Amino acid sequence: MGGRKVMKEVRLRIVQEALSGIKIAVLARKYEVHPETIRTWIKEYRDQVGDDEIPSTDEQIQELRRLQDVEEKYQKAVKILGEKELEIEILRELLKKKNPAYP
Repeated sequence: MGGRKVMKEVRLRIVQEALSGIKIAVLARKYEVHPETIRTWIKEYRDQVGDDEIPSTDEQIQELRRLQDVEEKYQKAVKILGEKELEIEILRELLKKKNPAYP
């Protein structure tokens, strides 16, 4: 029962964002939900969402900027991790050699 309540709260938040002007395709990618599902939720919950509950455009822009910043940091961290894994692999190969190039 608790899970349904949480899910309903998430649905209402998604409907609020959709009604505030965010494209359904963007919301679908953000929440990993099919766009048609979001359209169905909008039809179901449109009356339950008041105008005062719809987030402002400024809040949405700030959230999108924050998400973009987090995504950039994530991509940078993944790149650094890949480089470090490559370095470790090179060092392991050097340790396996009997006569490494270093004296």
